[in-house]
Amino acid sequence: MIKWHDIQDWGVEGKGWNDTVKYFDRLPARAQKSVPEPVWNLSRSATGMAALFETDAPAIHARWKLESDQIGEPNFPVAGFSGLDLYAWTGKSWRWVGAGHNIKERNHEQCLIEGMKPVKRKYILYLPMRNPVLQVEIGIPEGSKFKAVPPRREKPVVFYGTSIVHGAYASHSGIVHTSILGRWLNRPVINLGFSGNGRMEKELAELVSELDAKAYVLDCLPNMGINEVIERAENFVRILRKKRPKTPIVLVEDRPHTNSWIKPALMAEHTQKWKSHHKIFEKLKKSGIKDLYYIKGSSLFGDDSEGSLDSSHPSDLGYMRMAESLYPILRRLCGKI
Repeated sequence: MIKWHDIQDWGVEGKGWNDTVKYFDRLPARAQKSVPEPVWNLSRSATGMAALFETDAPAIHARWKLESDQIGEPNFPVAGFSGLDLYAWTGKSWRWVGAGHNIKERNHEQCLIEGMKPVKRKYILYLPMRNPVLQVEIGIPEGSKFKAVPPRREKPVVFYGTSIVHGAYASHSGIVHTSILGRWLNRPVINLGFSGNGRMEKELAELVSELDAKAYVLDCLPNMGINEVIERAENFVRILRKKRPKTPIVLVEDRPHTNSWIKPALMAEHTQKWKSHHKIFEKLKKSGIKDLYYIKGSSLFGDDSEGSLDSSHPSDLGYMRMAESLYPILRRLCGKI
């Protein structure tokens, strides 16, 4: 017999606001009146949220309710779009255990892992990246011990960006670079990726500034034309810095499309945008803004064109390479707990 535990009873990490319409929403209810409608609609996904718990169970089950009948989309695997993802703490690092992947309808139940030695371990369970979640329960065999672990109190790293930050096209929900970095840093993260809609509107700057972060990572260039970069990037940083005068801000260039090496006009477009973005970074620094950092985009997916399946969005390999690119600066800014 399985005993079930609803994760809302002790709370999830990666949730920036409590005043949400539904529990697993990423933006507060009041944001519906200020942010663009697509941003609001995309904020209903639980991207980056995760539940912590401890158990000595030899098997771990899960059942979850999804809001949409759309279980996946072209190029976006079901396990990432609608599935759960389980990792265990080894005493030194987080290590993958199993994923909820065989999903065919909105209400789904699955054994994530079985056959384990029944010793106490700490686990983290990542929620679906795109399909909005209504309920998630963790099940263990009756007789096994279970301890709910509340969200950690350490300041999170807050990521704001595009469909890439939003998880497209990771094969499972723990392999998006934001979650990889959260495990490597052993620190909470908040994922504010909005597919096609990471465009640095001032309303988003004001919302992001409400979050008391250890560091902010701004990765919006893939959704922005050069005119938007010139018009919005500087103002976004200034709004953020006015509210959070000492929190590190990391500006990330957009990745080049992985086939831009053979498309001169596309590479020229990337290069022009990079120059404008970096010029704004230098202007901000010269104006006296401190704790501002910059990540170049040319090698975010690697240098061999193998990090994407559609030239734009990372595969799992691309996400790992993005994590490797961002880790050194975030390790320095955040430390490893």
